[in-house]
Amino acid sequence: MIIIHIPNSNGKAINVTMKLTPSVRQIIAIALPIMIGSAAQNVLQLSDSIFLYHLSETDFAAIGFVGVFYLMVNAIGYGFSKGGQIIIANMSGRQDIEGIRRNFQALGLFEAVLATVMFLFMYFISPWFFGLFLQNQDVLHACTEFIKYRSFGVFFSYIGITLIALYTGIAKTKFIMIETIFLLVVNGILNYALIFGKWGLPAMGIAGSALASTIAEAMGALVFMLYLYFDKNVKHLNIFTKFKLEFNLIKNQFKLSAPIVTQNFVSLGSWFLFFAIIEDMGERALAISNLVRIVYLILSIPTWGFSSATNTIVGNLMGQANFRPIMASMKKTALVCFGMTMIIALPIIIWPDVILYPLLGSTDMTLINDSHTTLYVLFAIIAFNSIISIYVNGIAGVGATMTGLKIQTISAIAYLFMIYLVVDVWHSTLNVAWSTEIIYWLVQMLGVIWFFSKVKFNKLTYGTE
Repeated sequence: MIIIHIPNSNGKAINVTMKLTPSVRQIIAIALPIMIGSAAQNVLQLSDSIFLYHLSETDFAAIGFVGVFYLMVNAIGYGFSKGGQIIIANMSGRQDIEGIRRNFQALGLFEAVLATVMFLFMYFISPWFFGLFLQNQDVLHACTEFIKYRSFGVFFSYIGITLIALYTGIAKTKFIMIETIFLLVVNGILNYALIFGKWGLPAMGIAGSALASTIAEAMGALVFMLYLYFDKNVKHLNIFTKFKLEFNLIKNQFKLSAPIVTQNFVSLGSWFLFFAIIEDMGERALAISNLVRIVYLILSIPTWGFSSATNTIVGNLMGQANFRPIMASMKKTALVCFGMTMIIALPIIIWPDVILYPLLGSTDMTLINDSHTTLYVLFAIIAFNSIISIYVNGIAGVGATMTGLKIQTISAIAYLFMIYLVVDVWHSTLNVAWSTEIIYWLVQMLGVIWFFSKVKFNKLTYGTE
């Protein structure tokens, strides 16, 4: 243990006690609630697909496409919150209470404006946007019906995103898990009722799925806000007092977040384009890809949790000017993340019938059978993802977000070029199309190795490189 003296925002010296290297236990303590919350969030999204799987293959194919689109919308909100989260983690490392409060308020204001912009785009423009990519009119109609109701949920989703940034930044992540599980339960009940028309409610199909998720997000946001108001752990932060419009803080967060947002957009945008290209292979290929997407989201849960933990841990160490443990912390996090991912992945990959049949039912037995080989490809993708994503988020955690964007962009370009060749030029199989994502992660790995081989942590400043 060492004790160092750091001045806070008021110029007074405070004592900070810390370990030289965060332990595996500490890493898991931060990551586990986020993982469970992410699991519940994924199940929330996946419940749409599972219920619609039993309704029709058209709706199932549509939710795969429009589901990725909504993930992109959420990714924009999450991306812009990352700058605030990293700065809050940095302020937490300094024990700068005022800095945490001011940056949270600035983040909340920005996310509110952003939510309004995203709502207007989804409600008025996205139907035309979908038409640029989809040839199947039935799938297009289903996507349009979904987004008409789902667009209202962005306001409540972004409230949750803002609060998650605060609690993750100060390493108090337990309630994130509780709130998301609550969200899951409400969404599951409403999904069943509104898709199939149960308990006197109308059978709305894919539109009912969208409405259910929107109502659930509204209730989740309300619960989270009430918790924030009464939470003794953040009482000293005075979140709801001394509100001041500070464009300089918004500007700093934007400078740090913009590359992350673009990075997320490029990543999910390439996935969106992948599904658009796969649609050329037929509705069946799109349905199989959606099934594989469901498994992908499940297997990504540990990665999302540990990636977010990496942002907090690295940001906190940077705030303490404690640079030596950074690489060791990321290595520990990556190994634990890989191990947990493999524990979840192996049973699904080895026995997909046993696990997926009870989950999806037997409406179309051949759909799961046809996905077997693609799931083997997915296993290799997930292995790379679980390790490399930790180091990519470490790049964001130290403030070098522009470098992260450059690596992401080069990776996505290589990925999309290969997809184009495989599907449109070579007319290859669905399995080969999915395998191109391995190239994406290999390029990312090269970028990570290059960055950390030359970086000097003491020279980095948040918002600049």
